[in-house]
Amino acid sequence: MDSPTVLNVVNGLAALFVLCLGLGVITVAALYIIDVTQTTHAVRRNYPVIGRLRYVFESLGEFFRQYFFAMDREEMPFNRAERSWVYRSAKGVDSTVAFGSTRDLRTVGTAIFVNTPYPTLEEDAAQPCSVTIGPGCHTPYQTSSVFNISGMSYGAISRPAVLALSQGARKAGVWMNTGEGGLSPYHLEGGADIVFQIGTAKYGVRDAEGHLSDERLRAIAAHEQVRMFEIKMSQGAKPGKGGILPGVKVTPEIAMIRGIEVGEASLSPNRHPEIVNEGALLDMIEHVRRVTGKPTGFKAVFGSDRWLEKLFKEVWRRGLDSAPDFITVDSGDGGTGAAPMSLIDNVGLPLRESLPLVVDKLQGYGLRERTKVIASGKLVTPSEVAWAICMGADFVTSARGFMFALGCIQALQCNKNTCPTGITTHDRNLQRGLDITDKSERVRRYAETMHHEVGVIAHSCGVTEPRLLKRYHCRIVQANGRSVPMNELYPDVRVLAMPEQEEARA
Repeated sequence: MDSPTVLNVVNGLAALFVLCLGLGVITVAALYIIDVTQTTHAVRRNYPVIGRLRYVFESLGEFFRQYFFAMDREEMPFNRAERSWVYRSAKGVDSTVAFGSTRDLRTVGTAIFVNTPYPTLEEDAAQPCSVTIGPGCHTPYQTSSVFNISGMSYGAISRPAVLALSQGARKAGVWMNTGEGGLSPYHLEGGADIVFQIGTAKYGVRDAEGHLSDERLRAIAAHEQVRMFEIKMSQGAKPGKGGILPGVKVTPEIAMIRGIEVGEASLSPNRHPEIVNEGALLDMIEHVRRVTGKPTGFKAVFGSDRWLEKLFKEVWRRGLDSAPDFITVDSGDGGTGAAPMSLIDNVGLPLRESLPLVVDKLQGYGLRERTKVIASGKLVTPSEVAWAICMGADFVTSARGFMFALGCIQALQCNKNTCPTGITTHDRNLQRGLDITDKSERVRRYAETMHHEVGVIAHSCGVTEPRLLKRYHCRIVQANGRSVPMNELYPDVRVLAMPEQEEARA
C-alpha cells in the first residue's frame, strides 16, 4: 500500500473518530439536559447521565449474583446445587459428589431419610407399582410413573420446548400436562401421554362465548394420548388470579389454539364462573368425566381445610362415584411465567404444609384409595420427590425441573419473550438454540435418573420400590436441631364414622 493510500485511510479513521466523538458528546449533553429537567427520578436529577447506570447494574445484578456471589445453597428460587444436579442428570454425566455434603443438615425442615441396616439388594429391587386413576371411568388411566411433567402451556413455552418435552416424556414413559393453554399439535406429535388442563378461560374447549363446549371436550378426548382431564382451580404462584400470557407471545397459531385475538394479552378469569361452591365443583368434575369418559380431577392451591371438609361431605352425600379421581396439590411457592409479586410472595400454603393437610383429610373421610394425590411445586431433586411420597403423594409433577432439563438457566426472562435458551420465547432466532432431538434426550434422562435416584433412597430405607415409602421412613429437623419422625409430626388419621358412611356400608 503506497503512502497516499495509507494517509487517506488514516485521515478517514480520524474523521470517523471525530464524528463518533462528536455524536457521543451530543448524546451525553442531550441526556444531561433530559436528566436535570425531568422530575420523576431523583437519582437521575441529582446525578445526571451517571445516575442511569443504576438501572444497568440493577439489571445485571441478578446475573452476577447467580454466577459470582451466591453460594451453592443460598440462591432463590432454585440454588446452584439443585440446578446443577438437574443439569448433570439431564446430560447423563456423573452426578456423584466428593468429600462431603454442602447442605446444612441442621436447617429446620430438612428431610432425613431413615436408612435400614438391611437395605434392599439390587436383585430384590422392583419397578414402581402400577396405579389406576379413575377405575370407574369408561377409560381409566393406568401408569407406574412416579415423576411427571407439570402444566406448561404452549404459548408460555415455545414450540421446540413443547416438542422436546413431549418426545422426552414418551421415551421416559411419563405423562405431560398441557397447562391451561389448550392442546397443540406439538403436544401430540411427541407421542406422550397427555393430561389436558381446563383452565378458567377454558382454552381449547370453549365455545364462542367462552363457555365449556361438550363438542370440543369430546374432540380432545378422542385423542387416545389424552389420558386425563384436570380442572385448574388455582396455581401455586398466583392463587386467586388467572393466567397471564403477554400479548407479544400471542401469535396467530396460539390465538387459533386458544380461541383468542392475535397480539392481545391473554388474561384468564381468576376462577371458573360456574364453580361457586363445593357442589358446583363436583358437578363440573362429573360433567367432564361423563362427556369424555376419562379420569377427571382438579388442581388447587390450599389455604385451609374447611372447604375440603365440605367437599368430602358432599361426596359422601352423593356417593363415592362423585369423588374427584385425583387432586393435584400445588404449592404456594410454585412457578409461573408472570404473576404479581404480592401473590408469589404471600398467598397460598407451601407444599410442606398443604400436602399432609390434603392427604390426611382424604384419609379421614375414607377417600384415600378412591382419590389419588399428585404433588406439585419446587420438587426437582430425588430427596424432595421421596419426601412427597413419604408424605402420601401417589405422583409428583414438576415444571421447572424439566425446564432446567431443557437448558433453562434461571434468567428470569419468562415474561419478556427474551428467554436466552429459547424455552419461553417465540423469537425464532432465540429458539434456534433449543435443539429438539438433543433436549428430548435430556428430558428422558432427567426423568429416568429421577426414578432411579428415588429408588436408591427407597432401597436405603429397606423397601423395594418408591411407593412403599411411608412417613416413618423420614425424619424432619426441628428448631432445636433434632429430627422427629414424620409420622409423629403427622400421625395416622382415623377414618371418621359419618352417618353417611355407615349408611353406605350398610
